[in-house]
Amino acid sequence: MAAPPMPEILPYPTENNPSISDDNPPPPPGLAIPPIPPPFPFPFPFPRIRSVRTGAWLVNYTPVGSTLVAYDGTIRVEAIAGGRRASGDLYQRPTIRIPFPVPRTIMLSPPNPANGIPIQPIRQYRYYLRITKILENITFGTSFDLGLQMFLFTPTSGGSGTWSPAPTAAINCTATMTWIPAPAGYPSSGDYLEGDLKQDGTNTILGRFKMGWLSQYFRKAVVEIDTVAGSEQPLESGNGHNWQTVGDSMGYDLKIHLSERDVLPPSGDGWSDSEMNDAMIKHREAVNLDLEWHYHILAVHLIDSTPRGIMYDSGATDSDHIPREGLGISTHWIIDQGWGTVSGVRFGLAKAPHFRTAVHELGHALGLYHNTIDLGYMNTSDVIARAGTAALPFPANIKWAFADNDLKRLRHFPDIFIRPGGVPFGEANDVNPPLTPDDRALMLDMPELKLEVTPVLTEVPIGAPVRVELKLTNTSDVEVTIPGRIDLKSSCVHGVVKDASGTARSFRSIIGCVDEEPLTQLAPKDSVMKSLTLLRGGDGALFPMSGVSEISVTLRWDLPSAGEAGAQPSAIVIGSTTVFITGASSASHAEAAHKVLTCPDAHLVLALGSTHLTTGFEAVEAAVANDVLCKHWNVVKAKALAKAGKKENGTRLLGGKHECVMSHDEKKKLELLLKEKSG
Repeated sequence: MAAPPMPEILPYPTENNPSISDDNPPPPPGLAIPPIPPPFPFPFPFPRIRSVRTGAWLVNYTPVGSTLVAYDGTIRVEAIAGGRRASGDLYQRPTIRIPFPVPRTIMLSPPNPANGIPIQPIRQYRYYLRITKILENITFGTSFDLGLQMFLFTPTSGGSGTWSPAPTAAINCTATMTWIPAPAGYPSSGDYLEGDLKQDGTNTILGRFKMGWLSQYFRKAVVEIDTVAGSEQPLESGNGHNWQTVGDSMGYDLKIHLSERDVLPPSGDGWSDSEMNDAMIKHREAVNLDLEWHYHILAVHLIDSTPRGIMYDSGATDSDHIPREGLGISTHWIIDQGWGTVSGVRFGLAKAPHFRTAVHELGHALGLYHNTIDLGYMNTSDVIARAGTAALPFPANIKWAFADNDLKRLRHFPDIFIRPGGVPFGEANDVNPPLTPDDRALMLDMPELKLEVTPVLTEVPIGAPVRVELKLTNTSDVEVTIPGRIDLKSSCVHGVVKDASGTARSFRSIIGCVDEEPLTQLAPKDSVMKSLTLLRGGDGALFPMSGVSEISVTLRWDLPSAGEAGAQPSAIVIGSTTVFITGASSASHAEAAHKVLTCPDAHLVLALGSTHLTTGFEAVEAAVANDVLCKHWNVVKAKALAKAGKKENGTRLLGGKHECVMSHDEKKKLELLLKEKSG
């Protein structure tokens, strides 16, 4: 008789498998096997096998010689083919001043491991930990070497921040981590280690490093869903996918709060981005982002800026100046013909594409960009719909998952890239700080493309927006893929303005996260003309002082993927110009300029065209009332009024009855608004 097959993996002793580790295991039923004398005395100390458990670990780091400085955070350990991938973040432990009986400063306690994955104040964020070495599989020993690099985050006024040192100058450190019993409060007594962190090469002890396992999840967050009366909640796909499965696939402990069902629209069915932001602030639950990563979804009938969904909170210039906390999704858009089995269906009734869009926009709130490497969550609905076939039509062809490279970002991006209120949308990237040793920059220069930037006016008074014309030319003999839309409502525009003092201020697309990002082909030797109107960026006013300002414009977009795994290639092209900002010519000019330059909502009125932002529209009207600034702001006011149905002002401008500075695109937009309102 043949022997029974052996198991694929031999069991090893654990606390939960006493049949292996007992001194006298019972024989299988029905067999009487006489005892075999042991060749050596029992009990035999079978060596314990250890590994680094996957999930989130609480980390404490105390530098040498420091009584009032310590850091707490997490390390996220992921199982991948062949071993482990890990990353972490550190927050400085808060201190408080005790005034009595003797004034002194004390450091507060570290996070309590019994509370699970810690959420710490965003202002205390300090370091991203790039883990360069970790126990990949198993060991019979009691320790392993943990290698890491620490990158310091320094916030800037607009929230973007800088990282140091540069990736090429990173300092390598190693801690020999030894397993010891966990202190009280940890969920697993056997998954806790401590060791001295030393700088490689010098063997200098930098501090004490501790880590204890907390959770099977890497991160945790809350998603609150409010809806307008008559709108459906985006809860599940209708084919087995819901927020629980999405969270589990990300490795997130994702909690869903179903909140209000009768949010009132401010003006008709259509919602502007600013109106959704205001509704979020008014209707959501009481939120403290220092205690909870809280994202807000608002389901409305229709959205002005896009048919399906948008992460409207895409910068630090929204009403509450907190980026990436809110997203909107429509329910009453009628799906286009050619969209497979849901063509002509109201969006909220098409569960699969409706829920997929909500997940897509949450991905933007978590810092992700569009990703065309597959038909997963971060591709756009229009691309997935066009990819449908007769055998597998949309939405059956949706891949209900994040692409592998996006999963890596969701799990290993720095906290400050992911959490609401962190860096503005568009700042997250894979290379600074670098995520893991296998990351490579795939930012491809496009020598066949030439970007020319030309100012509409070479001299502009302080307080006026600066208008530039962009000319993108294909100098090659073959077609080149370029963005289908190039303006401040697409995701491809970034830039920097350097003023006369040398201070650099960044700007980016104000809307960079809609569920649509078309590409187009630029024919050989052909050009495309676009315009930008610049006023503010994440660091405030772009032109706050007189003198020569240098404007650098960068276009960056994802190239079509051939389906290969790994990082997605992106194209980049850069152009620049200069303008001269003249100083205030009078006290009234200075007052009006001060008002528009210090009012973030004036920028939103300029970019989005809305009269609902009261303070912003008042600032625009103050500029229009000034004899120096009026011609630079007339078209901004006219567009906002035309969008609200008041077209007289715009008609007078286009008829030449008022002096007006406008770009080619601004003129086309005003003409379109007047035509829509009159028709």
